[in-house]
Amino acid sequence: MNRRCGKQTVALDTPVYVISYAAVAGVKEGEGPLRDSFDLIVKDDKMAERTWELAESAFVKKAVQLTLDKAGLKNTDIDYVLSGDLQNQCAAAHYGLRDTGIPFFGLYGACSTMTESISLGALLVASGFTKNTLCVTSSHFCSAEKQYRNPLEYGGQRTPTAQWTVTAAGGMILSSIGSGARITSITTGRIVDKGISDITNMGAAMAPAALDTITAHFKDTGRTPTDYDLILTGDLGVVGSDILCELAARDGFDITSKHDDCGRMIYDIENQDVHAGGSGCGCCASVLCSHIMNALEAGKYKRILVAATGALMNPVTVQQGETIPAIAHAIVIER
Repeated sequence: MNRRCGKQTVALDTPVYVISYAAVAGVKEGEGPLRDSFDLIVKDDKMAERTWELAESAFVKKAVQLTLDKAGLKNTDIDYVLSGDLQNQCAAAHYGLRDTGIPFFGLYGACSTMTESISLGALLVASGFTKNTLCVTSSHFCSAEKQYRNPLEYGGQRTPTAQWTVTAAGGMILSSIGSGARITSITTGRIVDKGISDITNMGAAMAPAALDTITAHFKDTGRTPTDYDLILTGDLGVVGSDILCELAARDGFDITSKHDDCGRMIYDIENQDVHAGGSGCGCCASVLCSHIMNALEAGKYKRILVAATGALMNPVTVQQGETIPAIAHAIVIER
């Protein structure tokens, strides 16, 4: 039986297997330390499309196709696809998936969308309503900069706390039939707003949400950081990761030795001029669906906690002087 643990966590006793995963990375990401983990590194971030927005949709298409191919499945074998991105109205997902014919749920959790989609996908599989569910998420530096900040041509100076939106997409297929890695629990985040209004400091805005979800998971399950081989956050970057570890220690959870962050891992922070590291929906999606899952399958990890974080503002609310609400959704993957 699947069961609730505390207020925010569901334990999935019904098997939900990860039967396939794939990641497509952009040029800059392919020059970073995880270059050997990605399934594909593109040669042109524009993907031969006429706009950056359509280029991101092309990343989605490629990630979906690679994920299906690795599983030996076709579009018709997938019961649902759950997807989202950072573009207005999740346009990258809509245009990237419009020709698949797969029943579709569009999601928006900002940069938390990958673990949001896996959470909901796992619930669909565990409930028995679906056999195979595809979760896919993307982001693109150029489309995100245009929407949230300034046109690329503006060439504004970036602050030290600013993060670099990852150009990438990742896909994962969850199934009721399989072997190996499984989604064993999910902890759904709450909206947390600590009054940060600086859009160039996403790490500080999102770290409290990561803390809220991770500590809720520990309290709901009775587990501690020592029960995990890795506690992975999605895109807090250098600044947010340090804040999270400090806040967690104050709450009695020392996660420092277990913690890593996709935004710190995907780039060479010292040499790639990304300031505080990576961010974007594609950050967690591409790192999880390549380097992390490869390590899990190879036996490096047996149980990991993955909490992707998202800043839930939009360009209008920022211009109106609003603070930045944030959220984090967590999943446990075991092998």
